[in-house]
Amino acid sequence: MTTTTQPPAAPVQPVDPGQPKPLATPAKVVQRPGDRIFSGSTLTAGILILTTLAAVAIFLVAQSLPAFVADESEIKGDATNFFSYVWPLVFGTVWAAFIALIIAVPLAIMVALFITHYAPRRLAQSLGYVIDLLAAVPSVVYGLWGIGVLAPAVQPVYSWLVENMGWFPLFAGPVSGTGRTILTVGIVLAVMILPIITSLSREIFLQTPKLHEEAALALGATRWEMITIAVLPFGRPGIVSASMLGLGRALGETMAVAMVLSPSLIISLVLLQSQNPTTIAANIALNFPEAHGVGVNILIASGLILFVITFVVNFISRAIVDRRKAFSGAN
Repeated sequence: MTTTTQPPAAPVQPVDPGQPKPLATPAKVVQRPGDRIFSGSTLTAGILILTTLAAVAIFLVAQSLPAFVADESEIKGDATNFFSYVWPLVFGTVWAAFIALIIAVPLAIMVALFITHYAPRRLAQSLGYVIDLLAAVPSVVYGLWGIGVLAPAVQPVYSWLVENMGWFPLFAGPVSGTGRTILTVGIVLAVMILPIITSLSREIFLQTPKLHEEAALALGATRWEMITIAVLPFGRPGIVSASMLGLGRALGETMAVAMVLSPSLIISLVLLQSQNPTTIAANIALNFPEAHGVGVNILIASGLILFVITFVVNFISRAIVDRRKAFSGAN
């Protein structure tokens, strides 16, 4: 009978608790086809957006170069060079958009607060649907409404303002007999951007943490005090973002402004007179069909200025939002 001898067991090495344990070899991550398709499509979309933006910028710059050196005889109006021609348009664009923003933002915030914190559920849903539908109305319809309904309705109000508050520079006379003034354009633009600001503000207010609202109410705050303490500070970045989106819409609006306003290449802060500064977009729409030669380059160059203004507005809004990112809904 044979016996097999077992080899002696290897001595067990003592484990040093101070030594780190060896890391396990990570398993190979298998990426499914759906993930690869989704990742590739999103990357392609991002690159496409940047490429399109760069292509638009290159086109505007290339086509604008002849306008910067254009002769005085080639520029429409009394301007001596391109910059003296475009400056009143820049002023009119910013002024009309500013008036619209002053009117629309407080009204949009009040409507959004009413929908989210005061109105009954059924009324809030119906009112939200109606406001969202306003965004689908074409610009031409707003222009027709401004000409046929709003301008005749506000003209007596303008006359009263000039008679009783004409001492104030903004309401100086003589008053427009048609009501088609820069203030009317501002009201039309305010109605156009109201759905954008209201919808975004409403969604931001609905994301306010319920614990913050309940804590304010538990401390004895009224509903309005709770809104000022909890809701508005939380939604401030969203309100700024919504306002900047509305401002971008107002800056680039064309047909409504071109239809309502009686344009002039002037710089004036007066709101109720017949002569009003026009906007870049409306000026391009009115003059492009008849433009030729360097005139086309001048209009494209004014479009480049509008492009730069929009970029600056978005940059400023992003900087404002980033300052308040610690209080955003993501934290």
